[in-house]
Amino acid sequence: MKEYKPSKKILEKYADVMVHYALNEGKGIKKNETVLLVGREQTKPLLFEIYKKIIDAGAHVVLEYLPDDSEYNFDEYFYNNANEKQISNFPAKLVRGKIDEINHYLRVLSESDMDILKNANSKNIMKKGDAWKPWMQWRNEKQATGKFSWTLCNYGTPAMAAAANLDIKEYWNQIIKACYLRDKNPVATWQDLQKQIQKNVKKLDTLCIDTLKIEGSDVDLEIKLSPFSAWKGGSGANIPSFEIFTSPDWRGTNGWIRFNQPLYRYGNVIENIYLEFKKGKVVKATATKGQKILREMIATKNADKIGEFSLTDMRFSKITKPMADTLYDENMGGKYGNTHIALGMSYRDCYKGDYTKLNESDWKKLGYNNSSVHTDIISTTDRTVTATLQNGTEKVIYQKGKFNL
Repeated sequence: MKEYKPSKKILEKYADVMVHYALNEGKGIKKNETVLLVGREQTKPLLFEIYKKIIDAGAHVVLEYLPDDSEYNFDEYFYNNANEKQISNFPAKLVRGKIDEINHYLRVLSESDMDILKNANSKNIMKKGDAWKPWMQWRNEKQATGKFSWTLCNYGTPAMAAAANLDIKEYWNQIIKACYLRDKNPVATWQDLQKQIQKNVKKLDTLCIDTLKIEGSDVDLEIKLSPFSAWKGGSGANIPSFEIFTSPDWRGTNGWIRFNQPLYRYGNVIENIYLEFKKGKVVKATATKGQKILREMIATKNADKIGEFSLTDMRFSKITKPMADTLYDENMGGKYGNTHIALGMSYRDCYKGDYTKLNESDWKKLGYNNSSVHTDIISTTDRTVTATLQNGTEKVIYQKGKFNL
């Protein structure tokens, strides 16, 4: 498939959204703040435009410019040849210093090969992820103080387009539509959309939901919420982002669910995932492709429990086709929107109250899961979500891809 680069105007608008909307929870960066900017060589056209926007805003850039991995597979060599000590090594002082120095983290995602780690040692992939758990913990702790934000975006590549069965120009057209990059002022568009999403977030919070029943031809699942579970959406973390999500009490998850969208994770493709839950834990997990890596992931500490439940209203999202990418597929609109769950880590900010005052014992009592894993798995099939409220009444809150609030 031929290489393709969007116009300079589109890339400039994309960079504007990332720097002046996505960071700082929808408010954009400030002068003298420091941004850790990360991307591979193939993202260079967009990475450079983002770099310029940060500099022009009077902020500082720490650039991590990574090599493409299609010809020289650094990660595969590491996972197959590193010893136990190397796999579990975590450069704590370096990472701690980096977290202390930066105000924002912005990563441009790309893939040169969707199966880049299919021959890598899957146990070592999980062990390294577990060793690096403090990286996310320290980020979350700083974010809770209001002094840190993060966001992700995609740079479309031929490999990603091919996996989605799209021409590279079609693939980029989905990105451009999803991010409103043809609008005169995409930043203003996102700010307005954020207000609309927050209306549904507030309605969901005021419902005081006890349990959710998700039903469809490929799902019969019950999820329990904590009395303190809060809903969140938008806010610039991930571009695009249309989903509205919460973190449940993992102990009340029961039933089964299938996913019609492939999972692209850990340098592997996992297809036709089926999960069965009993008393909050995954008791059965199958896939027609990538089952080994799926089960290795679930075997990681607390990755057999749910950390997130999410819904996307098809009226908000401009994504109309599967994109072979979690960032886009978990925000897909199309005919039925999408529902997805994440195995592993809960979101601590999905809490009604000041979550900075809670300790690990408090989180455990509330059923918020704690894991080094957070893996979103997505379905775009027709599903109905019925909420049982704390007063015992029932209400259908989502049907035919739309919120009903």
